[in-house]
Amino acid sequence: MSLPIGGIGGRLPGAGALSGLDSGARLVPVLGPKGAEGSSFGDTLTRAINEVSDAQDSSAELTSRFLRGENVELHQVMAAGEEAGIALEMMLEVRNKVTEAYRTLVAIQS
Repeated sequence: MSLPIGGIGGRLPGAGALSGLDSGARLVPVLGPKGAEGSSFGDTLTRAINEVSDAQDSSAELTSRFLRGENVELHQVMAAGEEAGIALEMMLEVRNKVTEAYRTLVAIQS
């Protein structure tokens, strides 16, 4: 199962008035029990790290294309940069929460 995130193109009533805009909508998998999708926590974490890396690579590519004078809109460059930044911040928060949970478990055991 997946949930839509991102842009609003075609998702809200009256969104058709925004024609010509890239909606940027994406589907995010909803994590369930291990048997639901057959992937482990490690696989999910690896996939999330790869997606953050891809977002950063995409942002760097758009930025360099813009600086070379290619036909790239400024709003696309800014959006890609923000998306990469937010993805990295989210990954850092996940890391912090996992580290905090690990330390809590270690403290409970001692």
